[in-house]
Amino acid sequence: MTEELVYNPEKPVLVIGAAGVDLVGRLKGGLLPSTSNPARIRSSFGGVGRNVAENLARLGQAVTLLTAVGQDPAGDQLLEDAAEAGVDVSHVLRSSEQPTGTYLAVINPEGGLQFGLDDMRAIAALSAEHVRLHADLFAQASLVFMDANLPKETLRAAMALARKAGLPICADPTSQTLAARLKPYLPRLRLVAPNAAEAAILCGYDFDVTGRRKALAAAKCLVGQGVDIAIIALAEAGVCYATSATSGHIPAMRTEILDPTGAGDALTATVLFALLNDIPIDDAVRLGVAAASLTLRYRGAVVPDLSLETLYDIL
Repeated sequence: MTEELVYNPEKPVLVIGAAGVDLVGRLKGGLLPSTSNPARIRSSFGGVGRNVAENLARLGQAVTLLTAVGQDPAGDQLLEDAAEAGVDVSHVLRSSEQPTGTYLAVINPEGGLQFGLDDMRAIAALSAEHVRLHADLFAQASLVFMDANLPKETLRAAMALARKAGLPICADPTSQTLAARLKPYLPRLRLVAPNAAEAAILCGYDFDVTGRRKALAAAKCLVGQGVDIAIIALAEAGVCYATSATSGHIPAMRTEILDPTGAGDALTATVLFALLNDIPIDDAVRLGVAAASLTLRYRGAVVPDLSLETLYDIL
């Protein structure tokens, strides 16, 4: 994609992706195998799609969430929580066959992810046919954001509907396991926001994307494959980004890391919000880094008092 796109922030962003419950345990010491480990454990609602939707709503953007959750108390509470945040959840599919998704993470005492497990069976219920039944949501949207948790056929259908509606398409690879699902669609993407490991998969590199120089090269690689804006999160090393006209690096803000869950989603959502409001890409990424920083020091996936004013205050 290289054509100029005109956004209408008055129209909702359509977010299609996963939603579930996050269970995150922060170890108090080193991880010992085959025994119980002392930790501080918290739960909140999560899922890449849901996180991006809530962040957008907190920033004041109209947003519609298309996802699948179980017909269970967790699903009830998740939808109630998202609606209270300002997300339109009226089109969410309730599955009677699968429970609401769950993400289980163990983070080390320094705040880094040690390992993560996810059970997102419910999202399989979000079929291509179901998405096609909601073609009107694409016609009403300003842009569409998708995460790679979507089944392959569903992802293909959503891409086709977005293209037919003339919508900018933005996507998150979600994980190393799922990143390859986006490779066929890179030329269609207005924005993609991988971390370093996911960027390596999308670029087809046979080495890790480590460090600023390699991350910048990877961002330019993605632009070379047709992506308009590539943003690569490097954790404590900041963020690298590239377009056909510019590229750059924004260092991470020094902050205490209480919980890394959701920081990347806050970055992505804030950049989307900035683009919708005609904020230049360099400033958009700076605001995204600020949002990620706030999320890192919050025990949860989304900062409840997130606002554009708060982000400008900490820049």
